[in-house]
Amino acid sequence: MKFINYLEKIAGVDIYALSSFLIFFFFFLIMTLWALRADKKMIAVLSNIPLEENSDNN
Repeated sequence: MKFINYLEKIAGVDIYALSSFLIFFFFFLIMTLWALRADKKMIAVLSNIPLEENSDNN
């Protein structure tokens, strides 16, 4: 018996798929809007963090 057959027998299981999709969609939308509206200087500083050498990490 496949796993999908177990899910079909649960009443109201479709709400979990819909809610997880909506959470993902709104999170992706918010992150996209933040990235488009973010200050370009801050993005440049954040993108250079992995390339900086810091004596605290050694």
